[in-house]
Amino acid sequence: MNQPSAPVTAAYVYRVLAALGLIVLVLGLLGLLGLAFGVFLRLLAALLIALPLRAGAEWLNRRTGLPTGLAVALLSLLVLALLGGMGWLFSAKIGAQVSTLQQQLPEAIRTAQARISTTEWGRWLAGENFDYRKIMGGTSEWLGRATGIFSTTFSILADGYVILFLTVFLVIQPKTYRAGLVLLVPKAGRARANEVLDKISSTLVSWVVGRLASMLFVGVLTVLGLSFLGMPLAGVLGLFAGLVTFIPNIGPVVSMVPALLLAFFNGGPHMALYVLLLYLAAQTLESAAVSPVLQQRLISLPPALILVGQLIIGSFTGLLGLTLATPIIAIITVLVKMLYVQDVLGDDTAKV
Repeated sequence: MNQPSAPVTAAYVYRVLAALGLIVLVLGLLGLLGLAFGVFLRLLAALLIALPLRAGAEWLNRRTGLPTGLAVALLSLLVLALLGGMGWLFSAKIGAQVSTLQQQLPEAIRTAQARISTTEWGRWLAGENFDYRKIMGGTSEWLGRATGIFSTTFSILADGYVILFLTVFLVIQPKTYRAGLVLLVPKAGRARANEVLDKISSTLVSWVVGRLASMLFVGVLTVLGLSFLGMPLAGVLGLFAGLVTFIPNIGPVVSMVPALLLAFFNGGPHMALYVLLLYLAAQTLESAAVSPVLQQRLISLPPALILVGQLIIGSFTGLLGLTLATPIIAIITVLVKMLYVQDVLGDDTAKV
């Protein structure tokens, strides 16, 4: 019988080891890329805080002659005082509303189950041995899932700690980090690099201003509408609606869910319908009137591009990536238009 020669066996083993080594290398590079992107997301979050503060300080410096460093300190104290005042004003009321929600929710669930069982389709589901508790997971389990959102507090605090210190460094010495970044570009392209960085900075500031205006509009309108309808927890729901508006397209859908559940539990299907119409009206006004005006004056991104970017980035990076998907797309858009369309293709008519 012919036996395989030693050289053939050694070559086969070598190819297998080389393939395994290549796979390990690719996986390692992907892991490093994911880690680097996570660092980039935290840096971007710090930039979204630092750039508007710096822009506001420079505006005060031009208008009043106040030193930029002092203007930054005053604006930072003003923002902290505003946040602290809002927390102090709403903490007691919101805390009481959340406590009321925890007390009323079990009974509301039982009431909803009783109402569902009186309908024709509810009786059909009951005839199919449908167990509502399997959906709700039981009262204690449902509440555990609802409050499980806050189980990542330590992770959020850690990210907040890193973002806070990055923000401080970027606000105090922005020119130092910018100059270091520009030094990586060849001398012939440094002037263009500064132009691109200027445009990226103004785009991010404009996006933050537009988001804050949209958040304020949706939050105030939601609180007023829910209060008019006599809904409980109007303050909590309005604050939540305003906050999640920071995430375009997906945020409004998320904010609608708890409001519809509470409306159904407390007022039945008719109240749920009114709340649904209220949220649709608020989001329609925001998307059809407020956002277009802001985008025309501040920044313009196609809605479909934003949605696709959110789905892609959010699927890989989680909530933080989903939240920051729009500014990431804005940065990529600026880079493509300025460095490729204008510089490579020579199309100076492209608007950035």
